[in-house]
Amino acid sequence: MYRFLLTRRWLAFHLLVLALIPAFFFLGQWQFGRFEERSASSERTTANLNSAPVPLDQLDTIGGTVPDAMKYRPVTMTGTYDTSHELLVRRRPQNGQVGFYVVTPLVTPQGAVLVNRGWVPAGATAESRPEVPAPPSGEVTVTGRLKPSETENTTGIRNRTSGLPTGQVLLVNTTDIGATLPYRLYGGFVELTAQRPTRDPAPEPVPAPDVGGGGGLNLAYSVQWWLFIGVAVGGWFLLIRREARDLSAAGEDGEESGKDQQEVRAQS
Repeated sequence: MYRFLLTRRWLAFHLLVLALIPAFFFLGQWQFGRFEERSASSERTTANLNSAPVPLDQLDTIGGTVPDAMKYRPVTMTGTYDTSHELLVRRRPQNGQVGFYVVTPLVTPQGAVLVNRGWVPAGATAESRPEVPAPPSGEVTVTGRLKPSETENTTGIRNRTSGLPTGQVLLVNTTDIGATLPYRLYGGFVELTAQRPTRDPAPEPVPAPDVGGGGGLNLAYSVQWWLFIGVAVGGWFLLIRREARDLSAAGEDGEESGKDQQEVRAQS
């Protein structure tokens, strides 16, 4: 009854099922790996955001780099803003509007750190300078979220240094910006969350990052791929059963037809 399983059509079907099983398994594994990565990143970001502020020198150095593990850690530093080297970072949307981040160097006895003081909406044209509130004058104590220097790979923004209006950049890249300044920079930069003394008006604060669901969607996809293995195997088994049942029924019908013909000949 099951000799049909060795026909060319069924052998091709067997090979297809055998290929799908490992493919679905590895796709599920890949999605589960993404779930673990995103969950770990979400947990690390939440822990960093909730940690107590520490002096910037504990997490960053002049000319150094900020590892991803330190991203969004609250830090504090004291210095004076250098508005003569203030920069506007283009193409930064917020509240559904296109605008700029306002990045001002905070000069400390050790060097300077770039401080993203917040967001301002774009001006009347792409080339016109928007209204930028001034920072506090004199000595200022800043608290903010530490971030690594931006690159094309980490932001997805294609950088260019020529053809931009004076005082504007596309990335907060401390290496490129530091080459234009008269003092050395820390490796990362800081998103302002508080400062003493305050200043009103001020740029709109950059919102805290969205921690997200920790890769829950990836977990659902991984389970889905693994369920497809059961669907493939179950479908393969059901199709075999149906084919065998159809062949058996066809054979019984053939036998009944043969008996009927014999009876007709006997009667005649």
